[in-house]
Amino acid sequence: MTPAERVLAAARAELGVKESPANSNRVKYNTWYYGRAVSGAAYPWCMAFVQWAFDKAGEALPYKTASCSGLLGWYRSKRPDCVAETPRPGDIVIYDFGHTGIVESVGKGTITAIEGNTSPGAAGSQSNGGMVCRRTRKTSAVTAYIRPDRRKEDAHMDNIPSPAHREGVEWAVRNGILAGDASGDLGLGRDVTRQQLCTMLKRLADHLEKR
Repeated sequence: MTPAERVLAAARAELGVKESPANSNRVKYNTWYYGRAVSGAAYPWCMAFVQWAFDKAGEALPYKTASCSGLLGWYRSKRPDCVAETPRPGDIVIYDFGHTGIVESVGKGTITAIEGNTSPGAAGSQSNGGMVCRRTRKTSAVTAYIRPDRRKEDAHMDNIPSPAHREGVEWAVRNGILAGDASGDLGLGRDVTRQQLCTMLKRLADHLEKR
């Protein structure tokens, strides 16, 4: 498995885990992060869950923090190449409402992520709901995507365009016209089949209709 697949496997295995008692933030991810049992409003655990999943998968993050803005700030300062414009399974997603998760799949204008400390439905708290859930949210709620293993992933994927084509490739990916396979491989150097061409033309037509 790729690093992203290992992280997602670790996160999926936790679906349904709840803090106990309710509304306490007392949960095993916080115990792991702080090295002791903690509880109370000062210990929201969505980022602790993300840190735990990466560590469990053998892909520990280079900066240990329980803060969403703290992790994003570190990557923007120290590893800006790992802050991605478009999502890929295994990315860390940072939402604009102070919450985070691990991207599982990408849809049209949406992402589905495994998130800690959220609620299974829209009625509960989205950033302090007390449970590990699979949630689908609009990409408009996203502040940034972090791809910690970007260098390793891109090294064995065909995702790096030549300088002459970089602008066009980035535009096509950003607008949903060019998409990779389930692992995120764009296959930039491979031939395009007729059915792949039809799909990209349809995406282009959809994009033009929105303008």
